[in-house]
Amino acid sequence: MADNDVRPPDGDWLGTPYLRFERKAPFAHVVVDRPEARNALSPSMYFGIRYAVRHVDADPDLAATILTGTGSVFIPGGDLGNSPGDAWLRPGNVAGVIDILPFDVLRQSVKPVVSAVNGICQGGGLLIALCSDVAVVSDRATFRVPELLRGISDTYFAQLLVRLIGPVRTRDLMLTGRSLSAPEAEDWGLVSRVVPHDDLIDAATEVAAQCCRSAPEARRDTKRVLDQYMGLQDRLAFFDSLQREESREGFRAFLEKRSPSWVPEALKVNGRL
Repeated sequence: MADNDVRPPDGDWLGTPYLRFERKAPFAHVVVDRPEARNALSPSMYFGIRYAVRHVDADPDLAATILTGTGSVFIPGGDLGNSPGDAWLRPGNVAGVIDILPFDVLRQSVKPVVSAVNGICQGGGLLIALCSDVAVVSDRATFRVPELLRGISDTYFAQLLVRLIGPVRTRDLMLTGRSLSAPEAEDWGLVSRVVPHDDLIDAATEVAAQCCRSAPEARRDTKRVLDQYMGLQDRLAFFDSLQREESREGFRAFLEKRSPSWVPEALKVNGRL
């Protein structure tokens, strides 16, 4: 990696070599491309997605954003241990960067954002898909909320999912950490469009075009009401949980590919949960 690859976003550069910003008029394609880590997001990558949405919002030549991943993975969430080498974003070195996460920006985007979910979608990746205007999903995609297996209090999921799929299915999905197939996710109401894998980008492009034919000001009014319905997440619980020994043990267990210490001995499994 060249030294100039470790620098903040600027123009179509998203602040990391693991995100590509491709102009395919009238749309911007933002591609998560970090196959060596199965597209896990570093802080710079999270911020790069946030920046990309605002970048498209401000560009008169672009009408919408299409977000996708490479290979068999959309986004599995945040990186729990690798050092990707794009760490320009560190505490104290960028004035004014308070919140790197893109979720609220996705919900409030001026221009449509369509997630083309090409494969494994979990953790922060699932939140990105849920906060997009529309998620178009490959029939090979799978969905999972593993945060409680890592000791993370992700109350954003608890609040968002209960409004989308109801409390019974939210408890099932979050407390067990189970994986859903694309057809199951569609049946549950977690996603609205499942298409053959080879048709994914074409289908996402058509959905983006359909969204862009709606009147911008009326669309904003509609998005405002939907955003109010989803409500504000409890950020304090999430960030407090990251400071606890429980989440540190969850991270260690993930990296060491074992069950965390809180799992009863008789219920531990070989490999990570």
